[in-house]
Amino acid sequence: MAARIYQMGKNALQSGKARAGTWVLEFESGSRRRADPLMGWSGGADTQTQVKLSFPTLEAAKAYAEREGVEGVHVVPAAAPKLKLQSYADNFK
Repeated sequence: MAARIYQMGKNALQSGKARAGTWVLEFESGSRRRADPLMGWSGGADTQTQVKLSFPTLEAAKAYAEREGVEGVHVVPAAAPKLKLQSYADNFK
């Protein structure tokens, strides 16, 4: 079973920074998703993809994956924040 470790970013809909630095371990699907013949929704039998574990540090997430025998763990680096600096007067140009 493969997993992905990434760092959560700041929520774009709120101004707070709660849980903005935590690391998340998310399992990847091992099987293909298929369309349900009745409803047309896509789904699969793999329930492991619904599991998201959060850790305070990257080392803690890696230690958990190693301890539990999760193979194929890859770390997604955090994106650098982009600042768009502008003044109030720029709204009227």
